[in-house]
Amino acid sequence: MAGNKTIETGSSVAAFIEAIADTGQREDARVLAAMMARLSGEPARMWGPSIIGYGSYHYRYESGREGEMCRIGFSPRAGKFAIYGLDIIGVNAGALAQLGKHATGKGCLYLKRLADVDLVVLEEMIARSLSKPL
Repeated sequence: MAGNKTIETGSSVAAFIEAIADTGQREDARVLAAMMARLSGEPARMWGPSIIGYGSYHYRYESGREGEMCRIGFSPRAGKFAIYGLDIIGVNAGALAQLGKHATGKGCLYLKRLADVDLVVLEEMIARSLSKPL
């Protein structure tokens, strides 16, 4: 079985954020990073080459595959942010209608810009997800 690609690295979060070419996305990444650090109480760490994550948890699938992943995190991708760990089908399903402009995928929330969403709702979603036992 191949090893997990998304593992915690020693790469610099600050350098990663500073290297984001789009200035608006770079500023949004700073805001998200500060919000997640404050709410999680954890320092930012790089997971794989492009995920900024906070905290960690151990997972194990029925298939036997297991590993570690950040408890909550985000990745600034081309034109959007992928936000991980928000439990969008559980405790936060009802909040999506109040969030603003977004898309969802397999457990991920996608945002183009923070200006498109209600930051209070996003913060509440993060806090609820972090308070939920794994």
